[in-house]
Amino acid sequence: MGKAGKLPLEGEMVQGTLDLLVLKTLAAGPAHGHTIAFAIERRSDDVLQVEHGSLYPALHRLEDRGWIASFWGTSENNRKARYYRLTAAGRKQLVAQTSRWEDLVRAIGRILYPAAE
Repeated sequence: MGKAGKLPLEGEMVQGTLDLLVLKTLAAGPAHGHTIAFAIERRSDDVLQVEHGSLYPALHRLEDRGWIASFWGTSENNRKARYYRLTAAGRKQLVAQTSRWEDLVRAIGRILYPAAE
């Protein structure tokens, strides 16, 4: 359960949101899949739960688009792991997707909280 007794939003992420969150997480530096999922969950106070069945297809999709690149490295527990890093194209995409997300949030806010007429 997330903080303040809130249930995690499993499988309820808006389409495309996971891509944005992965790009944002990788903006801090290279990471492997488990670390990416953990960072998203932790930074959302465990409200967002990242399932491996969603994360790895997203990582492959982002890599196919050239927004992230992968390489092999050694994890914290001394195991071989595939790490991902943001590319220059990924940084540009992060800026574009962040702007679109902010537009979406404003639009939804106008519907949920209409100005007093």
